[in-house]
Amino acid sequence: MATQPEMARSQIRFILGGKIVSVDAIEPTRTVLAHLRESLGRPGTKEGCAEGDCGACTVVMGELCDGQVRMKAVNSCIQFLPTLDGKALFTVEDLRREDGTLHPVQEAMVECHGSQCGFCTPGFVMSLWGMYLQHTKSGVNDSRPEESEIRSALTGNLCRCTGYRPIIEAGAKMFDLPIVDFHRDALRENLLAIKRESALSIEYKGQHFFAPNSLAELLQLRATHPKATVLAGSTDVGLWVNKQFRDPGDIIFIGEVAELKTIQANATMLTIGAAVSLSDTYEALREIYPGMNEMWERFASQPIRNAGTLGGNVANGSPIGDSMPALIVLGALVTLASVAGTRQLALEDLYITYMKNAIAPNEVLTAIEIPLPKSGRQFRTYKVSKRFDSDISAVCAAFSFLLVDGRITDARVAFGGMAATPRRAALTEAAMNGKQWNEATARAAMAALAIDYVPLSDMRASSEYRLSTAQNLLYRFYLETRMVEPLSATSVSVFA
Repeated sequence: MATQPEMARSQIRFILGGKIVSVDAIEPTRTVLAHLRESLGRPGTKEGCAEGDCGACTVVMGELCDGQVRMKAVNSCIQFLPTLDGKALFTVEDLRREDGTLHPVQEAMVECHGSQCGFCTPGFVMSLWGMYLQHTKSGVNDSRPEESEIRSALTGNLCRCTGYRPIIEAGAKMFDLPIVDFHRDALRENLLAIKRESALSIEYKGQHFFAPNSLAELLQLRATHPKATVLAGSTDVGLWVNKQFRDPGDIIFIGEVAELKTIQANATMLTIGAAVSLSDTYEALREIYPGMNEMWERFASQPIRNAGTLGGNVANGSPIGDSMPALIVLGALVTLASVAGTRQLALEDLYITYMKNAIAPNEVLTAIEIPLPKSGRQFRTYKVSKRFDSDISAVCAAFSFLLVDGRITDARVAFGGMAATPRRAALTEAAMNGKQWNEATARAAMAALAIDYVPLSDMRASSEYRLSTAQNLLYRFYLETRMVEPLSATSVSVFA
């Protein structure tokens, strides 16, 4: 018989409906959605796409961050149940008030006729509730969101019936109704009560799930299990399981490693831990590089950004990943660690070929370092896709250079979607370096792009379209920067 400490290590515990839920002997890749519907009797959360795209499965998750409760909307269809350990889960069933009446979010949806067939409605309600919590505290309406914020909160939710307008109207209407307070202090106490003293470790039918609490423990586990799948936000790995039916084998989850969840800055670098969410990453980046503003909004959806991590996006190395071109032209470095020590690589050197990188089997990517802007630096990044919101790029471009005495130095051009890996355009950069930034230089650089890349044709775009788009984006960069004052050096505080 297992001892009490061993049982505690393998028991998943989370808060649901104000009560502690304990789960033993569970498959590590069982999704939160499946457990809600099949084991917990909560069918309000729906499965639409099983890939984090449609939002019918949206739930809100609460966790302790620096001792305070933090709430975020995520897709339950691609989140594995063991990652819920130590957290709180909220579904549409939790919004019903004690007297049985509707929550203002639900009431506004009814009044604005925001639901027709109703299948997607619970997901919309939970996304709106996540935004509602950000604007209402202590029973008062702290601030009223602009329509753009309401639209942003709903980027991860699709509806085939309503045309979205009544749902957006409900997002505004809910703040006109009497405020329903959320008891964060009570939730904080509940979360403290289930805070884990030892790292979670699960074994089910020969498959292991580890959730180390420290970097040292993570590196030791990686040394012992070099073939294990390293799991961060599950926004990619969840699709491996759901759509490709891949067996990830043993899993090492990095989401509980405190050292990997920090953002820090010194005089020259912004360092982002591998387990920092994409939401927090882009919020920090856009403060120092305003050119990241549009990409922050267009990278997937809010629930995906809330769950996914920059470390996972970089380590996965998809040729159409939206983070990498911008980070490459900014000169980002990655830190790789093992029990033997650490080493750094330029991000552009991390990628070897399609979906293969230079991370050794005993290593873990622990951080991304991004240089702070220099005076005279110009930078832009652009994304072209079939949909504006929550879509995969056909082409993702990034451009950067320094202007010294009116001439270009350190030109850096990188693209996603144009090759088997995110890659710089060496001949294009050579056509720019040392030249004045004028029409002739821009045209010469555009011609060089046709030699740098021979893009593939696929369902998203033809080779010809991709090349033409890449050239046009370079010309757009020229038009936007030829008369613009250069980006000045920015003072940056240390992020907690």
